[in-house]
Amino acid sequence: MAFLKVNELNVHYPIRGGLLRGVIDQVKAVDGISFELQRGETYGLVGESGCGKTTAGRTIIGLIQATSGEIFLEGSRISKLSRRQFAPYRRDIQMIFQDPYSSLNPRKRVIDIVAEPLRNFERLSPQEELRKVQQIIERVGLHPEAVFKYPHEFSGGQRQRIGIARALMLNPKLIIADEPVSSLDVSVQAQVLNFMKEIQQEFQLTYLLISHDLGIIRHMCDRVGIMYRGRLVEEGTRDELFDHPQHMYAKRLLSAIPNPNPRQRQAQMQLRQQIEQEYELHADQYFDHEGRVHPLKRITKTHSAAIL
Repeated sequence: MAFLKVNELNVHYPIRGGLLRGVIDQVKAVDGISFELQRGETYGLVGESGCGKTTAGRTIIGLIQATSGEIFLEGSRISKLSRRQFAPYRRDIQMIFQDPYSSLNPRKRVIDIVAEPLRNFERLSPQEELRKVQQIIERVGLHPEAVFKYPHEFSGGQRQRIGIARALMLNPKLIIADEPVSSLDVSVQAQVLNFMKEIQQEFQLTYLLISHDLGIIRHMCDRVGIMYRGRLVEEGTRDELFDHPQHMYAKRLLSAIPNPNPRQRQAQMQLRQQIEQEYELHADQYFDHEGRVHPLKRITKTHSAAIL
């Protein structure tokens, strides 16, 4: 049984117009995606801005209501639950947000930020709460006395570690990391990512990693799903996706990865031209006449692509 199963998930937003402000169209932010996560793995959702990957993540954690579809966590259906019904599952699913500068309340001290999830589920004495918060803060690489400081007193990398500490406070099973290092300096990104891999083993975590950075996806993920216009266009293991892409959009993404070797840049440019020529000749293999993505087709046991 899959640890997390997403089945035909849809998130549509109505567009209203006319004199009566009726619904005249809809934005399909997430359009019928399905995927599974196994316990302990890192699954990457990758795609350009606006493809629906963040909306999918926020729907799984309950911040956005799904239009239709089902989400199962360890066999229990968690989609379309009321706020009260979903509350017990909040211990098991936590989120690391994209921007450590805006996701931490500047008016609160670190102890109040990190202890907030704990206070929602447990009643501890101030001394016990302080002990637990200092333990987790020390585990993410900060000094225990940091709990008495405010977010503006830390660097970007340190703030993201505080966000990770908050996510770990309830000992969750699944962490959804939405572009966790995109706002950090390149020199700090590797430190945070390697730390996330380290604590994954220690805390037995399952990650859903959302990113547009293919380098991060390749470094972190076991399996990858590529999204385009709200749909999955390809899914497979990391090696299958990077070494043998099948969908035109996946090929375009991979060909756009900057190559530091100047001798190989000409070959990369030629590859891009070949991909564009292939698309012009065989566009119907990847998109229908209305520009919609075809359903996923299984290529191997672990590799699927939206091609005819």
